[in-house]
Amino acid sequence: MPPSGVAAPPSSAAAPPPSPSARFPDAAPTVGREAPRGGGAAQASSRRPGAPAQTPTETTARLRPIPAAPEAETAGGTDVPAPRAAVPPSGPAAPRTPDPALSWSTPHDPRPLISFGEPEGYDGLARPRPLGGRPRPQAVAAAVCLVLGVGLLTGAVTGSWLAGDSGEDGARSAYTEAGDLWHSVPVDQLFPPTLLGKGAGPGGADRTWTRVAVAPDGDCAGAFDRLLAKALDPVGCSRLLRATYTDATQSHVTTVGLLFTKADAAAMTALADRFEKQGLGRREDLMPLPYAAKDTVAAGFGAPQRASWTVSVLTDAPVVVYAVSGWADGRTVDEPEPAEEAIESGAASAPAQAGLGHEAKGLADRVERALRKNIGTPTEHPS
Repeated sequence: MPPSGVAAPPSSAAAPPPSPSARFPDAAPTVGREAPRGGGAAQASSRRPGAPAQTPTETTARLRPIPAAPEAETAGGTDVPAPRAAVPPSGPAAPRTPDPALSWSTPHDPRPLISFGEPEGYDGLARPRPLGGRPRPQAVAAAVCLVLGVGLLTGAVTGSWLAGDSGEDGARSAYTEAGDLWHSVPVDQLFPPTLLGKGAGPGGADRTWTRVAVAPDGDCAGAFDRLLAKALDPVGCSRLLRATYTDATQSHVTTVGLLFTKADAAAMTALADRFEKQGLGRREDLMPLPYAAKDTVAAGFGAPQRASWTVSVLTDAPVVVYAVSGWADGRTVDEPEPAEEAIESGAASAPAQAGLGHEAKGLADRVERALRKNIGTPTEHPS
C-alpha cells in the first residue's frame, strides 16, 4: 500500500466493457460533436438522469433508438421525453427481440389514404349540389299535380259512369231536347209578339217588329217550292212552325219559319256543308214561301211579292231557320236578292235600298236566338 498522501499510480488495466443496458443510452452521443459551452458541468447536465457516463475509451458513437412517432409539444414549449427503449433481458440464452421502432415491418403505413368525393350536380340557381340528394321542390310539385290530376280524372269518369251519363250523352240530350221544343215551348217564346232589332236596320238603325199572324203547326206539305223541298228532303220534316211580322211603319212584311227535322247531328252537318259549298241558300229558285194571313197587312203577301230571303241550317239542333220578306202593299218583285247580298254596303237593288234584306236577316237572327235561349246554347249570330 502506498504511503498516505501519495497518489496511487494509474492502473494500466483497461476499463471493463459497458453493461448491456448501456448499449442504447438515452443521452445523445457527443463524439464528433462540438462540446457544449460551459465545460464538464454543462456536459454532465445534458445527460438524462440514470444514464451511464461515457468513458474516454469509446471511439465510436453509440446507436440511438428512433421514436415511433413524434410527441406533441407541451403547453410550456418543451418536448415530452420519448419512452425508453425496452432493455433485452441479460444472459446468454435470452432471445434478442428487435426494437419495433427500428424494424421495417412497422404497422404504421406512411401512405396517405385517398377517398373519392361524391359527384356534384347543379340546382336551378347554378349552385353545385350532390347528386342523388333530396329531390327538387319542382319535381315534388309535379308529382303531386300528376297524382291530383289522375285522381280528378278518375273521379269524373267514375261519377259519369255512376250517373249513367257522359259528355257525349249530354250533347245528345241537348240535341234531342231541341228537337222537341215545337210542342213543349209556348209559341210566344219561339215567336215573341214583339221583337226589337237594335242596330238591325240599314246604317245600324234600330228596328221593331210586331207579330201579325201565326200559322198552325203542321207538316211540310205545300210549304216549300218543289226544288227547296227536294233539297231539304234528306233531313225529313217533323214539324213546321211559321209566323209573319211587320215593321213599325207596316211597310214591310216578313215570314219566319222553324223547320224541325228528323235527322241526327251528322245529317244536319252534311246538309249545312252542302248549302254552304253549293250556295243553295242564295239560289232564287230555292226561296221559301211566305205565310199570308187574311185580315192582316200580310194578306197580299204571296210568292210574287218575295224580295229577299235567308236560310240557315243549324248543326247543334235539328232545325232549319228561314225568313222571307216583301212589301206590304202587294207589289211584285222582278229581281229578288238574297239577304246576305242585300245587306252589303253599296248594294243598289230595290230590295237592298228598301232594307228588305235587313228585315229578313234581322228577324231570322232574333227567332234563332229565342230558340237557343230555350235549349241553353249560345247564339251563333251576333247581329
